[in-house]
Amino acid sequence: MKKTVWLSILLVMTLILGTVGAASAELIAPRGEGQIGLQAVVLCEKLTLREKASTSAKAIKTIPYGSTIIVTEQTNGWARCVLGDSENSPSGWVNADYIAVDPFWYRSSDKTTVYAWNSTSAPKIALLDKNTTLPVLKVEGDWIIVSLRGAVGWVRR
Repeated sequence: MKKTVWLSILLVMTLILGTVGAASAELIAPRGEGQIGLQAVVLCEKLTLREKASTSAKAIKTIPYGSTIIVTEQTNGWARCVLGDSENSPSGWVNADYIAVDPFWYRSSDKTTVYAWNSTSAPKIALLDKNTTLPVLKVEGDWIIVSLRGAVGWVRR
C-alpha cells in the first residue's frame, strides 16, 4: 500500500485517539513495509505454514496465535511469508484469512473489559491487564474490535 494511504490512515486514527481522553487506551500505528515485507500477526490458535499455496501442500511448521511473521506476497487468499529475518528462517504459505497484515495495535492503559459485542450490557468475555497489546481488526464508532486468542472481542473507547 502506498505511503500516502498509510499516512491518511494514521491521521484518522490519531483524530480518533484524540477524542478518547486521557484514561483510555493507546492505538499503535502499523509499522509499514520493512526490508523484506509487511509484518503480520497470527489470529487463530494454530496456523499451518505450507510449502505451496494449497491446503493439500506439505506442512512445514505450525505457528501459534499471536506470532509475528513477515508477509512478502499475497495471492488468491494465501500469503507467502518468512518466520524470521535470517537467511535460514522457515518460509512458505499460510491462509491469509487467519492473519492480520500490518495491523494497528490496541494497548490497554488500565484493566479493561472485553465484551462479546458492542454493548456494555453484553457478556464480559475477558479482562485485560494494564499494557496488554492486541491487534485491532476494526474500529466501529465508540468500539474497537480486537483479536483475542482466536476470537474477537469489543473494547469501548
